[in-house]
Amino acid sequence: PEIWRMHFSMDLTQTRLTRPVSPTPFVPEDDADRAERCNEILGIAALGLKKRMEHTHAKTAVVGLSGGLASTVALAMGMLGRPTEEIIAVTMPCFGTTDRTKSNAVLLAERLGCPLRTIDIGPAVKRHFDDIGQSMDNHDVTFENGQARERTQVLMDIANQTGGLVIGTGDLSELALGWATYNGDHMSMYAVNAGIPKTLVRHLVAYVA
Repeated sequence: PEIWRMHFSMDLTQTRLTRPVSPTPFVPEDDADRAERCNEILGIAALGLKKRMEHTHAKTAVVGLSGGLASTVALAMGMLGRPTEEIIAVTMPCFGTTDRTKSNAVLLAERLGCPLRTIDIGPAVKRHFDDIGQSMDNHDVTFENGQARERTQVLMDIANQTGGLVIGTGDLSELALGWATYNGDHMSMYAVNAGIPKTLVRHLVAYVA
């Protein structure tokens, strides 16, 4: 045992990592390989969504459109092979919404030709804060998460109204790391981006564009 421990210890001190490790292992460096990967991912994700919509007899796909990359990918997935009137994009401005992200959401829906509903959730969130005694001057985790949870409630209810599914926008990195609001944007009826790492999202948007 003593000899084995000495040998084992010596092996550990001599072990070194000599091979290069890519900081973005899910993103092929070659342009052609990257395009092929994006095409494959979009095909798999869109067919998966199509099958789920058909299996559940969903009439609409409801997508919360923030103007960011992840919601853009989710909306693009929904648009593949479905009539535009069956895709309901919803933008829900609140305290932290900038004009840039709001206009991005509006422009995207207009370009794709899908219905867009704009719902100001500010009054509802303020009422909720009044109910629980949350000061509007206290910009803590409750302040931020209250907005995300209200958005999810709105999306779920619109999906119920239209006989549809809420299409989640969270990607693999966000869901794996918990970088989302529990009972908020981490929830959906079908998370179409759940298998896509964050580092690939931008490339998917560029590929679709």
